[in-house]
Amino acid sequence: MAAPPPDGTPHAASSPAAPSLEDGLLLECVVTSTNEDGSTNVAPMGPIVDPTFTWALLRPFAGSTTLSNLQRDRRGVLNVTDDVELIAHSALNQLDEPPPLIETPCGAALAAGCRWYALEAASLDTSRERSEIVCQVVGTARLRDFVGFNRAKHAVIEATILATRLDYLAPVDVLQQVDRLAPPVDKTGGPAERRAFAFVRDYIARHPAIEG
Repeated sequence: MAAPPPDGTPHAASSPAAPSLEDGLLLECVVTSTNEDGSTNVAPMGPIVDPTFTWALLRPFAGSTTLSNLQRDRRGVLNVTDDVELIAHSALNQLDEPPPLIETPCGAALAAGCRWYALEAASLDTSRERSEIVCQVVGTARLRDFVGFNRAKHAVIEATILATRLDYLAPVDVLQQVDRLAPPVDKTGGPAERRAFAFVRDYIARHPAIEG
């Protein structure tokens, strides 16, 4: 995968070719977009990016705030981060306050992220449950190093994804899968990862699908 260009360097591209998993990669990221009142929406998402990070395919669900913002503004920011506490809290709509933000050409980005990619929508298809928005990367900046691969961080992300699907999956299956994710957190996680995993477990325990 190509390294991002220097801060603010624009990418050039000729046509809106949607990235696919045949030659690209699905990343667990955070997409920030501008709400109608000027505030920033923070939404974990799994965009598909091409190997050169020139194009990104966003697939927000119908009715989501991200989709509404991109339909109106056609701009957003893809944030690469290793902060699993932020990912878990924002994915489960439990952010107590907005994270620190910085400005980019396409709206606010996470100030504590690893790098950001400013996006402009080139095409937008809302004909299916998960819309498909092909975005061109028009600028990028590296803020800090990615911490590296860590099993606990990956376990928190997997547990968070399961927690978002409690309305669709059998509760017993969710509980069993989350239990299997606990050992990597215990063995390889630091304080942030253990806090995030405990938060997700508590969220699951209090969910109506479990309590009922």
